[in-house]
Amino acid sequence: MVFCKQDNQQILNHGLTIDKIEIQLTNFSKGFPFVKLVSPAVIEDGILSLIDKEIDSYVSYYENNITKHKVLKFVPASGAATRMFKDLIDFIGKYNGLPYTLKEFPAVKKTIDNLEKFAFYEELKICIESKGLSIEEYLNKGDYASIINFILSDIGLNYSNSPKAWLSFHNYADGTRKSIEEHLVEASYYSKQEDNTINIHFTVSPEHKEGFERIIDGLIVSYNKKYKSNYTISYSIQKSSTDIIAVNEDLSIAYDKEGKIIFRPAGHGALIENLNDLNGDIIFIKNIDNVAHDKLKHYTYKYKKLLAGILLKTQEKVFDALNVLEKGTLTSQNVVDIFNLCTELGISLNNQEKSESDMIRVLFNKLNRPIRVCGMVENVGEPGGGPFWVEKNSQKSLQIIESAQVNFEDEEQVYVFKSSTHFNPVDLVCGVRNFRGENFDLLKYTDPDTGFISSKTKDGVKILAQELPGLWNGAMADWITIFVEVPLETFTPVKEINDLLREEHQA
Repeated sequence: MVFCKQDNQQILNHGLTIDKIEIQLTNFSKGFPFVKLVSPAVIEDGILSLIDKEIDSYVSYYENNITKHKVLKFVPASGAATRMFKDLIDFIGKYNGLPYTLKEFPAVKKTIDNLEKFAFYEELKICIESKGLSIEEYLNKGDYASIINFILSDIGLNYSNSPKAWLSFHNYADGTRKSIEEHLVEASYYSKQEDNTINIHFTVSPEHKEGFERIIDGLIVSYNKKYKSNYTISYSIQKSSTDIIAVNEDLSIAYDKEGKIIFRPAGHGALIENLNDLNGDIIFIKNIDNVAHDKLKHYTYKYKKLLAGILLKTQEKVFDALNVLEKGTLTSQNVVDIFNLCTELGISLNNQEKSESDMIRVLFNKLNRPIRVCGMVENVGEPGGGPFWVEKNSQKSLQIIESAQVNFEDEEQVYVFKSSTHFNPVDLVCGVRNFRGENFDLLKYTDPDTGFISSKTKDGVKILAQELPGLWNGAMADWITIFVEVPLETFTPVKEINDLLREEHQA
């Protein structure tokens, strides 16, 4: 495709190339292939389920070996909390000064009926009182729309335009905590280094970076003192060079009202580039909204350490095997041990190598990869990806798959997808250094064939957007993958405002 001079310059300014844009446009026209599901990963076939003694052993192993590693906590925290307040935003849009009853809006009624249970209630009261009225007066008048506006807009808390990281999630005797604070607390219990350093990295939106820094600067002294720590906080912005061009429904390039090409972020999968830039060898990954009240945090601490212990033990085995393979001479026992390790790790081998050197090369390439250990909870109907055995190029592997990657016109694939017993709560511990101590180039272990096309609206016009599956899906498709069952108590997400009323978020 030939682009005009203005388009060319905009593409270059975005950090993209014409070649990359051509690939993106080809993906729109051809689409992405669906995955081929073989079977769900279940207990004893893809998912480890451990007894208490085994769990305690792995936890102790991590605690005894953390000093040998640089540990980092990585938290995707970019974007506003708009979707969290969708029901409230829809209510304001439909109300628009017209008569209404809350029976028409059950989610809004639940919010109004339970205002005092939200951690942000006192902040809301102060905002409203600063305007000369009180929450009680608005409630007595039945003016619920004004209260909602104080929650959503910049006349009050401005929550619909703020990142989830800034929202007050939990009440405690000594005050409230924002979700970003809960991540600081968590990290002090499972990622503190020998010198008391705690490394945390947040991915943020460019317009919110200054606000993040301001909040952290206001907290850091008291948190260092309280948790006897030295918090080292870093930030990165999802790179514009990972954005994807948008197209109209006829696949022509989409332009905004100013005549500029519309680019859209490619989703969490693009954050693999941010992760790739970091210096750490053991990296904990957890979403910004998946934080529990202190009364449940002991589950988080225990099972984070479990996942990390499994990672370290697995790395030992893999590194030992790679050292043997690098020497280039195998004994019969070496071969048995390494093949058994591959089987244990769910690594598919075709056993068609013609010589010992071919076998060594194949085994080395299969094992010399980043490793991720992923917590899996029992499937209770939450939206998101699940663990599956997937086949590609005649090779089976363990993958986290989202519904958008599945062909729902294929009854067999639908049956496999719906047979899944577990769910991915975005609870990962990753090993990103090789057996020589060098950082992997994580961009070499993605699957470029993963992605999906979705319909969006821009300025009232429908456009098509292209998205990568999550950081833990296609962006880590070629990693060594281990799935481990963890309890539901470790999964406490806040996807919409009334989730904060759940028992796990209440004092």
